[in-house]
Amino acid sequence: MTDFVEDIFTEQDDIDVDTLANLGPLRALAGVWVGVKGFDVNPDADAPRRQDYVEHIALQPIDPQSNGPQLLYGLRYHAHMVKPGEVETYHDQVGYWLWEPATGMLLHSLTIPRGQIVLAGGKAQADATQFEVTATRGSTEYGICSQPFLEHAFRTDAFRMVVTVNPDGTWSYFEDTLLQVRGRPDPFHHTDRNTLTLVAPPTPNPLAREAAKAGVP
Repeated sequence: MTDFVEDIFTEQDDIDVDTLANLGPLRALAGVWVGVKGFDVNPDADAPRRQDYVEHIALQPIDPQSNGPQLLYGLRYHAHMVKPGEVETYHDQVGYWLWEPATGMLLHSLTIPRGQIVLAGGKAQADATQFEVTATRGSTEYGICSQPFLEHAFRTDAFRMVVTVNPDGTWSYFEDTLLQVRGRPDPFHHTDRNTLTLVAPPTPNPLAREAAKAGVP
């Protein structure tokens, strides 16, 4: 049994096109951010490797998205990380944060250029200042898909991300990616954390910009 309506085709009427006004807990993430306190713990041949990193992440609002009667508001993002003082990419990631106002559902998609994608999900209140999304290998809803070498050598079994909006206007995250490294008996917790500071405001989504030009409230 599900709570979905029988009519899966008809879209909602009178959709508010202002994404920034309808992002719920994601509103605090909109904009361009820099974090200089990134810290990564990842597996290495002899012992866990610990690495500081600097992050630049842009989260920009997209137009409302409809799946028939379902309505989603969201942010498209690009995160780019380097080691302090270097220019070579340490990590690169693209995806979406999505919010369904009707149900409180949160979706976080991520793609990395080593051949892996994740769709993580969770729920939160519109005014939440902390929220969590998770994904599990093998799930057909909130799952993880990796290319053959990663499945062979560094299999990802679970992903968890906790976001905290801080009183000073920054936001922080903690990620825990559970890996099964080939040849080792115990799972490895690959963790990342950072705190982001706003450096530029978000750009309103295209439909909101057009509505503002036309003087539509």
